[in-house]
Amino acid sequence: MENTEENKSKVVVIDSLQSWEFHVNQASNQNSPIVVHFTASWCMPSVAMIPFFEEFASDYPDFLFLSVDVDEVKEVATKNDIKAMPTFLLLKDGAPSDKIVGANPEEIKKRIEGFVQSTRASIA
Repeated sequence: MENTEENKSKVVVIDSLQSWEFHVNQASNQNSPIVVHFTASWCMPSVAMIPFFEEFASDYPDFLFLSVDVDEVKEVATKNDIKAMPTFLLLKDGAPSDKIVGANPEEIKKRIEGFVQSTRASIA
């Protein structure tokens, strides 16, 4: 049973503004921090980041990881002032806490780890 769970993606794909609002509101109500990958299918650096993002989602199970294709859900990208791909947004209580632009897995991991520490400190 464990093996089927292991192969299942922990990243939620956002396909509409309603889906975005639902997941962000739900995570905020549960005090769950959110990490968002704004991506585009034509952007190779964005596509190259997908396996890293999946790994981060597995490493931090108490965070909500969302993936937003900027071409499919333009309203969400516009609402969050996304101008380049990939962009990673860290949200706490539904509000942006940090933004990383570019495909740099080490920097993103470092920023997520810092975010984890600050989030745990504020919960404790």
